[in-house]
Amino acid sequence: MTLSLVGGAFANDDLQTLSSDAKNWAMQTGDYANTRYSKLKKITKDNVKNLQVAWTFSTGVLRGHEGGPLVVGDVMYVHAPYPNTVYALDLNNDGRILWRYEPRQDPNVIPIMCCDTVNRGVAYGDGKIFLYQADTTLVALDAKTGAVVWSVKNGEAADGSKGESGTSAPVVIKDKVLVGVSGGEFGVRGHLTAYNIKDGKQAWRAYSMGSDKETLIDPQKTTALGKPVGPDSGTNTWEGDQWKIGGGTTWGWYSYDPKLNLIYYGTGNPSTWNPNQRPGDNKWSMTIMARDADTGMAKWLYQMTPHDEWDYDGVNEMILADGIKIDGKDRDVLVHFDRNGFAYTMDRATGELLVAKKYDPAVNWATEVDMDKSSKTYGRPKVVDKYSTQAQGEDTNTTGICPAALGTKDQQPAAYSPKTKLFYVPTNHVCMDYEPYKVSYTAGQPYVGATVSMYPAPNSHGGMGNFIAWDAAKGEIVWSIPEQFSVWSGALATDGDVVFYGTLEGYLKAVDKNGKELYKFKTPSGIIGNVTTYEHKGKQYVAVLSGVGGWAGIGLAAGLLEAKNAAAWHGAVDQGRAQGDETKSVGTAGLGAVGGYAGLADYTTLGGQLTVFTVPE
Repeated sequence: MTLSLVGGAFANDDLQTLSSDAKNWAMQTGDYANTRYSKLKKITKDNVKNLQVAWTFSTGVLRGHEGGPLVVGDVMYVHAPYPNTVYALDLNNDGRILWRYEPRQDPNVIPIMCCDTVNRGVAYGDGKIFLYQADTTLVALDAKTGAVVWSVKNGEAADGSKGESGTSAPVVIKDKVLVGVSGGEFGVRGHLTAYNIKDGKQAWRAYSMGSDKETLIDPQKTTALGKPVGPDSGTNTWEGDQWKIGGGTTWGWYSYDPKLNLIYYGTGNPSTWNPNQRPGDNKWSMTIMARDADTGMAKWLYQMTPHDEWDYDGVNEMILADGIKIDGKDRDVLVHFDRNGFAYTMDRATGELLVAKKYDPAVNWATEVDMDKSSKTYGRPKVVDKYSTQAQGEDTNTTGICPAALGTKDQQPAAYSPKTKLFYVPTNHVCMDYEPYKVSYTAGQPYVGATVSMYPAPNSHGGMGNFIAWDAAKGEIVWSIPEQFSVWSGALATDGDVVFYGTLEGYLKAVDKNGKELYKFKTPSGIIGNVTTYEHKGKQYVAVLSGVGGWAGIGLAAGLLEAKNAAAWHGAVDQGRAQGDETKSVGTAGLGAVGGYAGLADYTTLGGQLTVFTVPE
């Protein structure tokens, strides 16, 4: 089924063939464009109401289950959070376990994973399954046997001593497999790295900040909003050597345009969360990057949130859509729903900014993005001083900031339907109070520097989430479904005119193209996984992992709703800063999420299960 890497054939040739056959789900994002769209249409808006559970599978792990299974031919590959077990299941034989792989890792990596021990899934290519472990080890497994073909350490240390961790799903592109790194809350300097798929040797590494050589930036040829970035752009917006612990980690999703041979991804927050300690724009944190797949050289960059003051990581997926009509012209675009609450539509060849609009009406930290090309602040958000943690100052609690640090959308990926030309987006409807304070850096220790509390957006429907349809050409919400909690599940759109998503309470939901609910079923635990679909023996199936956790569910996943555990968390993170009484201590644990999502414990509990649905004959 695979193509050998000889004679100019690449693993992604195989992947493109597999993903073009909708019976498979061969990539975590469905395809290189990250559309999460399936051409399968046996499950329709008319019969989805008859959906039933076909079979289930327990992963044996009780923490947050992000990502989803892969289906390649007659085999399903299922992953779990730490310890990152991988299972190969035989779809021809009642899901019989063909092989399992459970790596041995240093448990010291667990406490340095800021927002749960999640893993966003395995990748397939060249007859191999690629697992990116929590300890930053990238492992290539034989897809038929589970035997280790090669492994490589992506971080400096695999014992947590540098604060690095691995949470992202790898992606196979041409003859390489790409992975990022997590650890922005520990002062880790982000990078994206390409390894040769054949033997695991490093092909290139592009840092998020640093010298032009380290960031793979050409001062004259690499552009930002159409202009050359100039020399030393990755260091001259930092004070001294702060860029060396600058964050900008790369734990999100990666997309690829084969025609342009460009990879697209985003970088995370600058370290620390205290903006007063790191003057300047802090490039290239919070940045959309377009890089050559062969060399890693940057073609264009766009920084969405210069000098971040709110932890609005820019790691969310880049969705590639063709023929989006803007100002009367069909454009091939990149669409990105940022944590900062703005949705960006950009020309993916040049990096031209076409649309930048709020995709949640609660967003208030900035009034708009400056779209005047003649302005000195073109492309920058117009920040409101009232909600600026920099302007309000260190040791001041800035209140009422929308969105909260976890953003209007976190890593949970949206879906795009070429039929409707709409994007279906899981969102958070959450605001926060944010108090920055001074911290010092020690390798492997938390480097946060802010106390945060979260709560539902005021003067709204009372819930913490919405599931929306978005017009990326106009920058407008077409419809919105309110949810009690954040929608932390990846969406799925299908040719059967059905859109699926999961909820933190544990519901799998199906809606039509107008947002009308057609079906729901409550799985054993909250859903932070991504809904997928495949066909086997003529039947279409829908699959989703349930297992509450992630940042929104960290209170449940890590037991932080208990005062003693919350106190221990603060003791490890806050560098001795007092956090008030017990109630406040619990509320601000988990980087602010515990208090905001405390009510989730009334609706679900820990789990780790794959649930597969189909419409019975």
